[in-house]
Amino acid sequence: MSAIVALGGGHGLSATLRALRTLDIEPVAIVGTGDDGGSSGRLREHLGVPPPGDLRMAVVALVGDGSGEALWPRVLQHRFGGSGDVEGHALGNLLLVALWEETGDVVAGLDRLGRVLEARGRVLPNSVEPVIVAADVRTPQGVVEVVGQARLTTTHGHVEALRLVPTAPRACADAVSAVTGAQALVFGPGSWYTSVLPHLLVPDIASAIGRSPARRILVLNATPQRGETEAFASHDYLETWAELFPGVGLDVVLADPRSVEDPARLAAAAARIGAEVHLGDLLVVEGTAHDPARLGAALEGALPTGSR
Repeated sequence: MSAIVALGGGHGLSATLRALRTLDIEPVAIVGTGDDGGSSGRLREHLGVPPPGDLRMAVVALVGDGSGEALWPRVLQHRFGGSGDVEGHALGNLLLVALWEETGDVVAGLDRLGRVLEARGRVLPNSVEPVIVAADVRTPQGVVEVVGQARLTTTHGHVEALRLVPTAPRACADAVSAVTGAQALVFGPGSWYTSVLPHLLVPDIASAIGRSPARRILVLNATPQRGETEAFASHDYLETWAELFPGVGLDVVLADPRSVEDPARLAAAAARIGAEVHLGDLLVVEGTAHDPARLGAALEGALPTGSR
């Protein structure tokens, strides 16, 4: 079992996985199942399967050199054009759903794909069933309920409550075991309310995080995201973490100085949840995304001794 578990989704989780790959670490990636947009949303609606898109992206990050430039990663990411039934679907999404139908098991299908592609690590869902992400959001017009990941991602306002439907989805047993036995848990970067925090809403995953002796590391986002975190400063991530999950602490927060508006306030917010801030060059030159080598070096300094 890998000593390093990364939790998130989408492009943010892929960035962390590529960074860990620079350290020759074979991590376990744990992915949420709340995506309801695009190809993933169509497949979950029509076939009742967990949304495959973020799972596919995590597999791609663990194949080849992790850059996604080799042939098979490119094939998995290939999206069909045209105007027919397959328009907009990524081939990897269809392949994963086919493997799930053939094996009768979400985890077995993911493991089969990983073996075929010689993935350097393992990809698991946090839940073996699709979920709906919902939130109570305070807007100038009052508090409104926003239902669905795609809608929440583009919603402006302060999220006062976050939940899943169902409230206690069936956790992936292998994901629970991985979290419980990990030496380090890495959260983020990624869509804050729809990719990072929902892991803490799956009861068995949250309980495993509470039991695990692992060091808890959060990688802060490079920039605010349009919609859900559009007006966020770096300390807002930690303040909302503490507000929504007061019993869940962190140990280390990694951030690039270019993403930090008020270092003192960030340090104070981190201290309230038991964490210390490590500042360093994590981003590409343009400062809009994480650089795998730089993030890898920062993670190496944050990981516990002997976890590699």
